Amino acid sequence: MHRRLLLHLDAPPDQVRAAARDALGLAEGPDELSGRLPYDTTGNGLLRAAVRTAPDGGSVAELDVHNDTHVPFFQWFFGPVIAVAVRRWMRHAGATLEAAVTRSEPPPPPRKPAFLPTVEFSDDQMRLLAAVCALGVLASYGAALFAQVGGPVRASFHASKADLGLALAITRPGALIALVLGAAADRRGRRRVMALAFVGLCAANAVAAIAPNIELFTATQLLTRAFVNAIIVVAGIAAVEDAPDGARAFSAMMLGLAAGVGFAISVILLPLADVAGGAWRILFAISGASIVLLPVVMRAMPETRRFRALDPVRSRRRMGDLMEGSYGPRFAILAALAFFASMFSAPSASLTNTFLHDERHFSNSAVALFRTVTNGVPGVVGLVVGGRLAESRGRRPVAVIGLLVATVVQVAFFLSSGIALWITSTFAIIGSGASTLAIGTLDAELFPTETRGTSNSLLLICGVAGSATGLGVVALLTDPLGGLGRAIAVCGIAPFLAAIFLAPKLTETVGRGLDDISPSDA
Repeated sequence: MHRRLLLHLDAPPDQVRAAARDALGLAEGPDELSGRLPYDTTGNGLLRAAVRTAPDGGSVAELDVHNDTHVPFFQWFFGPVIAVAVRRWMRHAGATLEAAVTRSEPPPPPRKPAFLPTVEFSDDQMRLLAAVCALGVLASYGAALFAQVGGPVRASFHASKADLGLALAITRPGALIALVLGAAADRRGRRRVMALAFVGLCAANAVAAIAPNIELFTATQLLTRAFVNAIIVVAGIAAVEDAPDGARAFSAMMLGLAAGVGFAISVILLPLADVAGGAWRILFAISGASIVLLPVVMRAMPETRRFRALDPVRSRRRMGDLMEGSYGPRFAILAALAFFASMFSAPSASLTNTFLHDERHFSNSAVALFRTVTNGVPGVVGLVVGGRLAESRGRRPVAVIGLLVATVVQVAFFLSSGIALWITSTFAIIGSGASTLAIGTLDAELFPTETRGTSNSLLLICGVAGSATGLGVVALLTDPLGGLGRAIAVCGIAPFLAAIFLAPKLTETVGRGLDDISPSDA
C-alpha cells in the first residue's frame, strides 16, 4: 500500500528537514528522511520525506507512506480499514510537520480506527489471531445451525415443540467432552486441541445432514455442541493469552466478530430451508464439507508463546489448583455469573426463531431478515464499543452495564410484538455483545497459563448447567404461562440479579500485564 502527500511550506529546506526530524522522529538519509509512521500500530508503516527547494523560494515536502501489512484470511476486510487509517495518519503527519515549521500548535492525536489495535502486534501474534478467527467463523457457522433450522427439523421428523426443547436440552451435556478437551489444551497445546475439535465438529454435522430420525440427529448435535464449546474455550484462550498488553480485549473482540460472521452466514443461508422439506440438510452438509479448509488454517496458526514457554511440570497442574490463593474467589464469581447469565441467554438464543415463527407468525425468510437486521450491525456495534470501552474504561463496568441493559431489553423483546420486536432485539444485541466480550476476556485473564484451559472449561460447564436449567424452566412454564415468550422472559430474573450483585465483584484487569494478573505461583 502506497500513499503520497505534497506539502508547500514557506520555509527553507534545512528548517523543514529539522522539523521532520524533531516532530516526526525521522532519521536523516543521503537523499531523504525516513522512519516509522507516527501512530501507525500495524508496525509496518514506513514514512519517507523528501524535501526540495520550491520555485518560489520556499520548500516542497513530499511525504511517502508504504505499508505492506497483510492479514491472513481477512485481508479483504482489513485492507480497506488499513488504507483509511494510513491516509488519516499520513495527513496527521503532514499537519504535524506544517505546525512544527510554522511554530504553531500541533494537531490533536488522530482518531483511533475502530477495527485496528492501539498497540502493535508481532507477525506471529497477527497470524495466530487471524487463524483463530478463521476457525471461529467456520465453527460458529456449524454451531448456529440447530437453533436456526429448529422449525424445519421438527417438521421433517414430525416432532413436537416439546421434543425440540428436549433435544436442545440433551445436547447440553456435551460440555463434559469440552472439559476433557479444554484440560488437554493445558497439556498438549491450544493448536492441537482446536484442530481435533474442528474435525469432530465437521464429522458430527456431516452425519446430521443424513440423519434418518430425531434420535440420531440429537446425538450428532450433542457432539457438535461439545466440539464447538471446546473450540470456543481454547480459541478464546489463544486469542487473549498471546495478545500484547493493551490489546487483549481487542483480540477477544476480533474473535467475537469472527463468530458473528459465522452466525451471519447461517442466517443468510437459512432461506435454503424453505426450498423443500429436507433442504435444511444442505446447511449441515456445508458445515461438514468445511473440513477441507482445516489444513490451510492450521498452516497459518502457530502455538501460543505462553504455552511454548510453559514449564512441563506446571502444565500438569490439576483442577484443585484453581482453588489456590486468589483464584478460588475469582472462579466462584465467574462460575456463578456464567450459570445465571446462561439461564436466560441459552433459551433466548436457542428459541428465538421458534418464538418468532410460532408466536409472531414469521416465515423462515422473515426470520432470516429479522436476524440479519437486528443481529448484524448491532452485534458489531456491541462488540466494537464493548472492546474499546473494556480496554479504556475497564472490563468490570462494561460487564455490569452491558449485562443489565441486555437482560432488561431482551425481556421486553419476548413480551412485545410489532415494531417493538425490532427495536428491543437491536439494543439487546448491543448490550449482550459488550458484556459477553468483557466477561469472556476476564475468563481468560484471571487464571494462569497452566490451568487456563481447565478453568475456562469448568466455567463453560457452569454456563451449560445454567443453560439446561433455563431450558428446563422454559419447558415447564410454557403451557402454564400461555406462551413461549413469557416463559423465556421469566428466566431474565437470574442475569438481572447477577448483574447487580455478582458482576460488580469482578477483578479489574485493564492496564495490567497478564503475568501480573495471573502469575503461575499465586
